[in-house]
Amino acid sequence: MIGKVILDTGPLVAVLDKSDRYHDWAVNQWGNITKPVFTCEAVISEVCFVLKHVYGGDDAIMGLVSRGYIEVPFRFSNEVTVVKELMQKYKSVPMSFADACLVRMSESNARSTVLTVLTLDSDFRIYRKNRTEAIDVIMPSEL
Repeated sequence: MIGKVILDTGPLVAVLDKSDRYHDWAVNQWGNITKPVFTCEAVISEVCFVLKHVYGGDDAIMGLVSRGYIEVPFRFSNEVTVVKELMQKYKSVPMSFADACLVRMSESNARSTVLTVLTLDSDFRIYRKNRTEAIDVIMPSEL
């Protein structure tokens, strides 16, 4: 089992949408990570938007949160300055608001806790936490 995972939009969409090309990969990863996983409201919003065409998508997401499989500990109002700085730093990538929040989440926890980002976004190989540190990621090898 993999512990302390930060969840990005792509894998959550893939878990809930059987037609997603990464569905099998995401379901396999989901089964191998310790719950709860952590994310931010921006990711939940993105997932709801992407899954608007999937019957029951919103209910599935809300159920995962209400049952405690997904926790949303990030408070943007406490992190506005740092999130803005991250988005500015990676403007050429460009970095989305949700990605900036996830990078900040990876920085905000105790240094003794290694957090891994479960993602389908190869930009997480470019992003750095604490300015210079690579972010541990779980993603398909072809990305």
